[in-house]
Amino acid sequence: MAPVVARLVSESKPYLVTGKLLVKELWFEVPLDHSDPKPETIKLFARSAVKYERPIVEPSEAIQRPYLLFLQGGPGLGTPAPQDSPLSKYMLDRGYELLFLDQRGTGFSAPISDNTLQRIGGPQEQADYLKLFRADTLVKDSEAVRLCLTKDYPPEKKKWSTFGQSFGGFTTLTYLSFAPEGLRECFITGGLAPLDKGPEETYQATFQRCIDRNHDYYRKFPQDVATVKSIAEKIRELGGEKGVPLPAGGFLTVARLMTVGLQFGAHGGVDRVHNYIIRMKADLDQYGVFTRYTLNMLEQENIWDTAPIYTLLHEPCWCYGPGVAGRWAAERVGASLEEFQWLRKDWAGPASLGEKPLYFSGEMTYPFYLDTCSGLFKLKETAQILAEFDGWAPLYDAEQLGKNEVPVYAAIYNDMYVDPEMSRNTASRIKGIKIFETNVLYHSALRTNPDEVIPQLLRLRDDTID
Repeated sequence: MAPVVARLVSESKPYLVTGKLLVKELWFEVPLDHSDPKPETIKLFARSAVKYERPIVEPSEAIQRPYLLFLQGGPGLGTPAPQDSPLSKYMLDRGYELLFLDQRGTGFSAPISDNTLQRIGGPQEQADYLKLFRADTLVKDSEAVRLCLTKDYPPEKKKWSTFGQSFGGFTTLTYLSFAPEGLRECFITGGLAPLDKGPEETYQATFQRCIDRNHDYYRKFPQDVATVKSIAEKIRELGGEKGVPLPAGGFLTVARLMTVGLQFGAHGGVDRVHNYIIRMKADLDQYGVFTRYTLNMLEQENIWDTAPIYTLLHEPCWCYGPGVAGRWAAERVGASLEEFQWLRKDWAGPASLGEKPLYFSGEMTYPFYLDTCSGLFKLKETAQILAEFDGWAPLYDAEQLGKNEVPVYAAIYNDMYVDPEMSRNTASRIKGIKIFETNVLYHSALRTNPDEVIPQLLRLRDDTID
C-alpha cells in the first residue's frame, strides 16, 4: 500500500511570539485508520516555529529549513506551545524548523474525553476506536504529515529529525522500526522502552524504583511516616468505602491519595508531595475535615481523567505485540509487594502497618481510577475491554533496530518511570546509538534541567568517537 499523505487543511499567517519566534498554526487531515484510508478522517493540529530574523533584504523565495518533530510524552498529553519548549532555545539556532504536532487524541487533535467517546458508540466501539491511538498509528500520522510538508522539498531535505521525550521516545523506537526512511536523526530523553518486556515485567522493575523514591521521601521527611497514616485513617473515617467527595465529582480514597507519588519521578516531586501532606494535616488540625481548596488541588493534580488516554492506554503502550495484554498488571504486581498492601482487597488499613510507612505509588494505572475519577466513570467497560485485549500490532522490530542506520542520541536518567537497566538493554540492541547517562537527573529533566540535557545530546551529535 502506498504511504498516505496528509492533506493540509489550513495554514495560518506567521505571527511573532516573544520577539524571537515566528509561529504558524497548521491543520492536517489524516485517515482515522491508515489501513483503510478512505472512509473516516480526523484532524491533527500543529504549530511550527522558526527563529525570527529580519534580514536587510527579504529572500525572494521561501526558505526550506529541515524539520525537527517533537514527540511528546504521555501517552495522552498534548505538545507545549513553541515558546514554552526548551527546544526553541537550542534547536532553532541549529537551523531547524520545529514542528509541535499534537498527537491524535491530545491537545487540539481530535481530543479524547469521556464525552467525546460517547459519540463513538458503546464500550466495544470506543475500545476499537482507541486501539487506533497507540504509537504504531502515531508514526503513520507523523509520516503522513512529513510527506505533506516536504512534498516540494529536494530529496536531501525530505527527511526530518525527531526529538522524543518519554513516551515520545517509545514512539521514536516504533518510527525507527517501521519507517526509518523518513528519519534523518533522532534524539530521545527518558524514553528507551523495553523491546520485549510486557507490562508485568516492566512494573516489577518500576515498582522497585518507586520503593527507592519512597525511601528518599521518608528519609527527608521522617515525621510524615505517622502523618500520612493518620491522614489515611481520616480519609477512611470521613469517606467510608466510597471515599471523600471531590469538587469535580470524584472521590478521594487512600489508594487515590497514594498515587500522588507520581510526582516522585520528577525534580522537586518529593517536596511537592510533602506540601500536600502539610496542607492536609493543617486542614485536619484546624477543622477536622479537608478544605475545598485542598480537595480541589488534589483532584487537579492528577491526569487520570483529564487525559484519559493516559489511563486507558498506559498499560497497552507496554504491550509490545500480539499475545500481550495488560490485564491491570500494575495492580497485580503492586498487590504482591508488602510495601503496597493498600492495593489488596483485604487490606486492614493503616493501623495494620505498625511502624512501617505507607508507600506512595508511581506511574502506574489501576482499575480503581474508574470508580474515583469522575471523567472515567462512564468508561469502565471500555477500559476493561482494552485491558483484556491481546491482539495488538507489533510496536518494535528488533531486527531492524539491530541494523539501524539512523543516528540516535539518547539520555538515560535516574528514572522512576522508565527503568534504566531496561533502557541500557534496549540501547545495546540499537545499532549506532550514542548514550548520555546520569544518576543525578530525573525523568522531567528536559523540562526542569534542559541546560544539562540538550547540550549533552548535541555533543553526542557533533563529536566523534576517539
